[in-house]
Amino acid sequence: MASLSEGEVTNRGSMWELDQNLDRPMDEEAGRLKNMYREKKFSSALLLRLAFQSLGVVFGDLGTSPLYVFYNIFPRGVDNDEDVIGALSLIIYTLTLIPLLKYVFVVLRANDNGQGGTFALYSLLCRHAKINTIPNQHRTDEELTTYSRQTYEENSVAEKIKRWLEAHAYKRNILLILVLIGTCTAIGDGILTPAISVLSASGGIKVQNQNMSTDIVVLVAVVILIGLFSMQHYGTDKVGWLFAPIVLLWFILIGSVGAVNIHKYNNSVLKAYNPVYIYRFFRRRWNSDIWTSLGGVMLSITGTEALFADLCHFPVLAIQIAFTLIVFPCLLLAYTGQAAYIISHKKHVADAFYRSIPDAIYWPAFVIATAAAIVASQATISATYSIIKQALALGCFPRVKIVHTSKKFLGQIYIPDINWVLLVLCIAVTAGFKNQSQIGNAYGTAVVIVMLVTTFLMVPIMLLVWKSHWVLVVTFIVLSLMVEVPYFVACILKIDQGGWVSLVIATAFFLIMYVWHFCTVKRYEFEMHSKVSMAWILGLGPSLGLVRVPGIGFVYTELASGVPHIFSHFITNLPAIHSVVVFVCVKYLPVYTVPTEERFLVRRIGPKNFHMFRCVARYGYKDLHKRDEDFERMLFECVLFFVRLESMMEGGYSDSDEFSVPELAGTGGGALTSSAFLQGEKTCSTMCSNGELSLSSQDSIVPAQSPPPPRSSRLLTRCSEGEAASTVGDELEFLNRCKDAGVVHILGNTIVRARRDSGVVKKIAVDYMYAFMRRMCRENSVIFNVPHESLLNVGQIYYI
Repeated sequence: MASLSEGEVTNRGSMWELDQNLDRPMDEEAGRLKNMYREKKFSSALLLRLAFQSLGVVFGDLGTSPLYVFYNIFPRGVDNDEDVIGALSLIIYTLTLIPLLKYVFVVLRANDNGQGGTFALYSLLCRHAKINTIPNQHRTDEELTTYSRQTYEENSVAEKIKRWLEAHAYKRNILLILVLIGTCTAIGDGILTPAISVLSASGGIKVQNQNMSTDIVVLVAVVILIGLFSMQHYGTDKVGWLFAPIVLLWFILIGSVGAVNIHKYNNSVLKAYNPVYIYRFFRRRWNSDIWTSLGGVMLSITGTEALFADLCHFPVLAIQIAFTLIVFPCLLLAYTGQAAYIISHKKHVADAFYRSIPDAIYWPAFVIATAAAIVASQATISATYSIIKQALALGCFPRVKIVHTSKKFLGQIYIPDINWVLLVLCIAVTAGFKNQSQIGNAYGTAVVIVMLVTTFLMVPIMLLVWKSHWVLVVTFIVLSLMVEVPYFVACILKIDQGGWVSLVIATAFFLIMYVWHFCTVKRYEFEMHSKVSMAWILGLGPSLGLVRVPGIGFVYTELASGVPHIFSHFITNLPAIHSVVVFVCVKYLPVYTVPTEERFLVRRIGPKNFHMFRCVARYGYKDLHKRDEDFERMLFECVLFFVRLESMMEGGYSDSDEFSVPELAGTGGGALTSSAFLQGEKTCSTMCSNGELSLSSQDSIVPAQSPPPPRSSRLLTRCSEGEAASTVGDELEFLNRCKDAGVVHILGNTIVRARRDSGVVKKIAVDYMYAFMRRMCRENSVIFNVPHESLLNVGQIYYI
């Protein structure tokens, strides 16, 4: 970034003097930015186009359920016509209450600026109540344009709920555990959906060739799965236009075949739209295998949770249009037509879908069904990537490589490591069971747990975010639990018949996520407790013979305030610091994104002649560091801009004052926008609120001196205050010369150990599980895009 001329500085200084009220331009700019992040208005034509595209991304899983539902409802065959009608009635009203009413018209509205899933609900709650387990937020974070929150009246129900949640740490931990359970079972869906969808579609080969071995069907399914996961790196955006026509054709096919079967076989199945047949179904099968049948009916709404998790790709209205006009009617026709066929051909319940297709279109239907199964798998795989990205950003998952597959849609990502893990587990489940029924039991267990978690999370959302009346909240939870609890019981009773798989998968991911989050929190608490005062660091200078070496040192820390322990450890072992020191804190906030122009906060530490700064880089759970083409350059430009802005504001300010000035980094090449015009804060008291001391020139620290030309290797020693840079031009020149001398990134290479008096469980979790994950995950230097030649790791051990 080029330096400002004296004329530009003078002009901006004049503008500063003319405009004494900084709040007015701040409000105007904030309003302009907030308008950018409101939900966009779409034309009718664009909405219809997005609704069409949503078919290929969102509804594939839900649409392929007719392949295997009736087989899982009646695994032992059908004896009575009214059993089929009762099961159909259950399917009809389950589809109406859960996907249509609960998700499409209620839960989808609980999105976080277009982001869905359990972590999106959690981030909403973290903004409206102080329940975040890593307390690294500051009041300035709440001023972000994407940080929306509510205010509550003193004695309102919402305020009481908020105080209740914030009262004790165990309540916050319980809420986090609930979110992790929902997240882990949703990841299990990403494994089980491809397995059951592809295996069910491949089963169509055997219908026309009864002598074919089941192993051949499994082999075909495995080959399709390998091909599916191998194409993930191309991204959803590049194949989205291919997916949407396939799924639309699929829905037209199953709807048309269903209508033909109703007319051809038995239109008496239309009685199922009378809910009284649900009561008769329960009464007749209560003493036999009612729970087995309920577990099968549960599979008719699989994919609903992926509908919410994949919300980031489309506006809510587009999904509502697609579901109500195409998906819901076609599913009702498909299930009704299958029921009509089964009543006339009770022995064909195991493969009713393929047998109900007219022979003339059998093989085209098989091809479309296989393609639709692949699309259904894609929906849950994409949802799994999004979930893991959100968990990683909120400190609940080890660092993994994340690749953005689309320049237009930030939410479309690909995670190579997770992709191959999902492939291996999918093949293991498919080849291990070879049976739709057992995979269906595992699948149903995972789906119903995610739905229950969503129901429980919606209660505080409705109370805190929406400020709904308690009657509406009670109505929502009663209707939801009335449907989901029986299905949950049915799935739990079938744990020994395959349901254990989803629990094992969820438990494994839960342990990974919980152990990682636990150690992350403990590391943060250790750094908070072990941080040192600025006075102590500065006071140690003369006794250690501290020198200021040419260059800039970026010291990375998880702390947004205070001097990190890693810095004191560094200068204790190597008694020298760089001419310019910048403490860099990269932190994630419970928002989906932080606008680039609001990403950085910069402040000065100590007097000007110390040349010490703090820079806080803020990200949302959808943001990615690699979008900053050169993180080092961005940091340096933020410091330069801060110095310029500080010089315009320093009328009446002394050198020992500190400022808290949010830095606004521009887009593109990193140029700073003119909107970066925010108010600084003067710290009048001696001790800052974060524990740092505002020091004057009488303190016993040796301020940094301007380094010699870059080719000189001479070290800089202590100098008096009069020798330091005194004007903004001198300081800008000083900073640029330091950058030319070299930039060093100082990162902590920490080893986390459990204390000797810790229990066995904690020692296993910290010393083995967390240590293994730390070795396997990506290094911070890769995440921050730090070149190896300018990297300096500082080793230390944390005992937690």
